[in-house]
Amino acid sequence: MDMKKRISLELRNRTPLEVTELVVDNCRSSDGEVEGLTDDFKALEFLSMVNVGLSSLAKLPTLSKLRKLELSDNSISSGLEALSEKCPNLTYLNLSGNKIQDLSTVEALHSLKNLKSLDLFNCDITSLEEYRESVFELLPQISYLDGFDQEDSEAPDSEEGGEAEDHEEEEEEGASAGPTGVFDDDDDDDDDEEEEEDDEEDEDGGVEEVGLSYLMKEEIQDEEDDDDYVEEEEEEEEVDDDDEEGVQGEKRKRDPEDEGDDDDEDD
Repeated sequence: MDMKKRISLELRNRTPLEVTELVVDNCRSSDGEVEGLTDDFKALEFLSMVNVGLSSLAKLPTLSKLRKLELSDNSISSGLEALSEKCPNLTYLNLSGNKIQDLSTVEALHSLKNLKSLDLFNCDITSLEEYRESVFELLPQISYLDGFDQEDSEAPDSEEGGEAEDHEEEEEEGASAGPTGVFDDDDDDDDDEEEEEDDEEDEDGGVEEVGLSYLMKEEIQDEEDDDDYVEEEEEEEEVDDDDEEGVQGEKRKRDPEDEGDDDDEDD
């Protein structure tokens, strides 16, 4: 896809005046020049044109609000003075993977007073003797070269990252904070509900165990009561039998007087 068409697609029904970030990486410039980008992009703060076949910046429009510019993996070898003229407020510039060979080419960036971070990694110039010392001397305003300061301390992410990364971080922070900036308490509420459910389950389990134990004890007690009742019935039956035998014995024995009376009646 050519650069002009890609830029048109990236507008997404917006006007150039509404665009603050523009990424057209891996599209194609037909003649090695910037195409489709005009002075109407006055609000543009972040621009990325990585691996688009650029060899010249002569047609770059004036972008006075541009702060971060990605131009890595192109074929730029000179003409960096165009950046000083058209993007005077640059703070971050990535030219890694281009064909920059001479310190004089880099010296053209001297008038970019706000430039803090410059990346020339994988350019031929990095093979020069005392390359880092020379660039820091030519551009005293920069704090980081190829991601490190003069003391070889690594640049923080905020210095190296593009504007898009900054906005992504802001969106992530906003999402975690919720729409009103207050952290969401739903997780805490869920935890409380789970704890209450666990407590209820524990209570139910305890009640169930107590109920089962109670029922088992009742059954055992009922069985014991039944046994006692049977034994009592057997004892009562034995007593009744003895009484009946005593009564029958008394009936079999007759008094002598009764026998005499019977004899008299016979006479």
